[in-house]
Amino acid sequence: RSQDIVSTPVARETTVIVNITMPTLFTDPRSGGVKKSSGVNVLPIVAETWAQVRDDSNADVDWLIASFDGNSKTNVTVVASGSGGVEACAAALLENAACYGGLRLSSGRFVTFYYAPEGTPVMQRGRASMYKNGVLNVLEGSDREIDMKPGSTEDSI
Repeated sequence: RSQDIVSTPVARETTVIVNITMPTLFTDPRSGGVKKSSGVNVLPIVAETWAQVRDDSNADVDWLIASFDGNSKTNVTVVASGSGGVEACAAALLENAACYGGLRLSSGRFVTFYYAPEGTPVMQRGRASMYKNGVLNVLEGSDREIDMKPGSTEDSI
């Protein structure tokens, strides 16, 4: 037995939404793209030491300095920490390597910094500059970035 199939054309407007995920270099969370790492590996000791700096009950550590771990080009670790505020931190800055850091001001506020002295090798200076945001993002809860250099005092920043 055969059946007749009748097709009646119906005009419809169809909207097709296609989600395409493309890699992007944007780091803004609103970009919606795949995030790329800067390549820096901030070792856990940096976040642990920063937690000590931020701990109100810990008077032994109010600053930290982090830099490349030995000859590594990507690993960043704590190279110095202590108490004494801006002056002590400024006195401990590295003389021939780029470094990052954070400290508690006497007002109780927290600040971060990036410092690359004149004696820093050119390639390390460039790499350290490229990694700056990746490292400073580990130092959460800071109010601002300061211009740190040897001889800095709390009044000068």
